[in-house]
Amino acid sequence: MVLAAGLGLRMRPLTETTAKPLLRLDGRTLLDRALDRLEAVGVRQAVVNAHWHADQVAAAVAARRAPEIALQREEILLETGGGVARALPLLGDGPFAVVNGDSVWLDGPRQALLRMAAAFDPEQMDGLLLVVRSAQVDGEVGRGDFLLDPLGRVRRPKEREMAPYVFAGVQILSPALIQDVPDGPFSLNVLYNRAIDSGRLYALVHDGVWFHLSTPADLERAEAAMRAGLVRALF
Repeated sequence: MVLAAGLGLRMRPLTETTAKPLLRLDGRTLLDRALDRLEAVGVRQAVVNAHWHADQVAAAVAARRAPEIALQREEILLETGGGVARALPLLGDGPFAVVNGDSVWLDGPRQALLRMAAAFDPEQMDGLLLVVRSAQVDGEVGRGDFLLDPLGRVRRPKEREMAPYVFAGVQILSPALIQDVPDGPFSLNVLYNRAIDSGRLYALVHDGVWFHLSTPADLERAEAAMRAGLVRALF
């Protein structure tokens, strides 16, 4: 699933007339870049949700040949958790990937999604997140998102504690995680906390490049990096 329904408030004014996932980086939309990554690892079917400028998102997915896409229009913004919960009947019985529509990454020596698929153990995990070292992020990440134990289990930072990793917007989830969920809008963070409490949320550290794309300045920095060609040469 690709999450493409958000309002993109921090990316204004660019998102006043355009859905954030349809902004372009080095000539290609962020949404197409996410779908390209899924297609490259053999994903044949995907769900894309849409709310803000939903007609634009619908036109964009209709223009693609692959993967085969089911568009989920949300009249009320369901947030990340509500969107995934609504799409669950379309996502199959086993683990599935969820990618933020504005998440742009370049793979390291091996494709990140294949690394995650190989690492995902449904006996031990309800979720596996792709994370990036905070120190490697070009942009404001605050106190970071997560800390990891030696086995890769996730915990959140305590008060005044700095977290060395930020979430990259790519994850593999088990349908078992999407149980007993609230009706209507809710954040996936609710389910992350539940999985953290049971020791079943893990993370994998990305070994390539990830672009932090929250504000117009972030997009400008990423555009400059892509056009400079260095990240292409390395990854």
